[in-house]
Amino acid sequence: MPFTAPAGVRSAPASDMRLYLRILRYLGPYKGLLAGVFLASLGFAALDAFSIALLLPFLSGLLQEGAVNFSAVPNEALSELLANTAGRVIPPDAAPLDVLTSLAVFILAVFMVKNVFDYLQKYLGVILEQRVARDVRVQVYDHLLELGLRFFGLTRGGQIISRMTGDIELLRNLVTRNLAKFITSVLQMVFFVAIMIALSGRLTVIALVVIPGVFAVWRKLISPLKRGDRKILHLAGEVTSHLQETVAGVRQVKAASAEHFEAGRFRELAQHYYKAVVRTERIRALASPLSETMSAVGVVLLLWYGGRIVLVESPAAVAAGGAPVLTATGLIIFLAATLKLYEPTKWLSRFPSMVQPGLTGAARVFEFLDTRIDVPDRSGAVDFPGLERGVRFEAVSFAYDPAEAVLRDVDLAVAPGEVVALVGASGAGKTTLVDLVARFYDPTAGRITVDGVDLRDIRGRSLRDNLGIVTQETVIFHDTVRANIAYARPEASPEAVERAARMANAHDFIVQLPEGYDTVLGERGTRLSGGQRQRIAIARAILRDPPILIFDEATSSLDTESERLVQEAIEHLLQGRTVFVIAHRLSTVRHADQILVLDAGRIVQRGTHDELLAAGGRYRHLYRLQFAAADEAAVTTTAVEGELP
Repeated sequence: MPFTAPAGVRSAPASDMRLYLRILRYLGPYKGLLAGVFLASLGFAALDAFSIALLLPFLSGLLQEGAVNFSAVPNEALSELLANTAGRVIPPDAAPLDVLTSLAVFILAVFMVKNVFDYLQKYLGVILEQRVARDVRVQVYDHLLELGLRFFGLTRGGQIISRMTGDIELLRNLVTRNLAKFITSVLQMVFFVAIMIALSGRLTVIALVVIPGVFAVWRKLISPLKRGDRKILHLAGEVTSHLQETVAGVRQVKAASAEHFEAGRFRELAQHYYKAVVRTERIRALASPLSETMSAVGVVLLLWYGGRIVLVESPAAVAAGGAPVLTATGLIIFLAATLKLYEPTKWLSRFPSMVQPGLTGAARVFEFLDTRIDVPDRSGAVDFPGLERGVRFEAVSFAYDPAEAVLRDVDLAVAPGEVVALVGASGAGKTTLVDLVARFYDPTAGRITVDGVDLRDIRGRSLRDNLGIVTQETVIFHDTVRANIAYARPEASPEAVERAARMANAHDFIVQLPEGYDTVLGERGTRLSGGQRQRIAIARAILRDPPILIFDEATSSLDTESERLVQEAIEHLLQGRTVFVIAHRLSTVRHADQILVLDAGRIVQRGTHDELLAAGGRYRHLYRLQFAAADEAAVTTTAVEGELP
């Protein structure tokens, strides 16, 4: 199943060339490192080719009992190079065995220096690739944090994690490791071709004839490999998503005895992933034997034609009083150079195939980076102006889907220090309304102002620095109690953290934990009860001391005792603040300065608790459904006395 990009994600794959160019931009800050990798690769490739050329004087000395004649090398430049390097280590009037020993030691020294360059290119390459991976990962993470809730509502968490981990690792290999190998392979080809031309131009032409065929083998496979790699990465994200959902909901899985059901779903996903990998790798595996076959054809041609030169043309040239066209030693060295040439050639022919997973991973990562920030700060946005005149909704409408509005023409004025309660059936638009206050979304029509300033003209971070939000599902991080309370104010003193905890009725249970405020709470705070988690969240809000508070059904899932403790903590928090409360079982709804009844995205009633009870209608109906039997009896008594219509 192909990836379905959320709104704002560019899902059309970019061309490989555009992807290459975009990826290479990440190397810009590290030009020095890249130059180091190049120079080390240059040294390695040059010495790799030179080590093959050194076999010429060694074999010459071996076959001629120590008499090394560098002028016999068919190429003048190569002859001088060998004479000025290997020739200088041969002692004058040395015995044959000493000549061979000196050459062997020199060859060993060349190999050692070559491997120093090999170490340097790999070590510098690791530094480069890790820095690039770090930069990409941080950039993607920073961008994700700037995206609105719409993106996260449309994108599975496992897909996000998969792209942040596996896809960036693939991009890392592409942008650095494969790039370094590409540079080395190209340089090796250049140097080995130079050695081969120095030995025999005609044989070099024959050796190079098969190279286009080697590259053609892979050209046909690129498109199916690209499709296959993209499917593999998508399925990897689906596997991660399923695993994440199962771990997060393991209590529900066990409560429903759904272990076998979930195991079956996971087994099916794993099977799809397995088939996609096998199908793609089956195509990828075809190319290696085909490339080897093409290389073997080249070697056989060289053996036949080179043998003919050595056995027929060279003796004829010597008989005519000239030098041999090619000696047996030269042919052996040429074949060794050819085999060394074909190694990087085959790697380069596979390069488009090997980088396909990296390109696909890069495309998927860039889809996230290209996702538009749907709640951007306007040009010239200002900091939060303070709250002296209040918050106003002016003909505000909002829709997640243009065809279906969630809020319609909401007009509302909230004075500083007022408590506004929102009530209504599920789906009435309560949470959406407070999400607009926090600017998790922007209105699709109308505007919301703070002291007359449109929220879109206030920097989002500055706005939310002045908000405190306590929701039904409190987020507890895998950290200490102290760090969780001081989450938005890490610089807060221990005394300030403890004072906030006391005001939130959390201090008593915190000091009973194994390490008190230094107790690590574990992932999602599972070692705490729901009421304890809520009090940690309230302590967090108290510590921030924001002028605007939002409570989103903060006690709806608590038992009576926990609700009482949380409610006492909330009373401390409400003092002197402008508050939006999504009411479920909160007694603060009775004392709210104004209560808004929402239905199908519209405010259908507004007033105080007593005014709305007296007016009847939807509020009284919701009140009867949500509050205790004693309150129901009180409503009935009031109605009998004629106070309700």
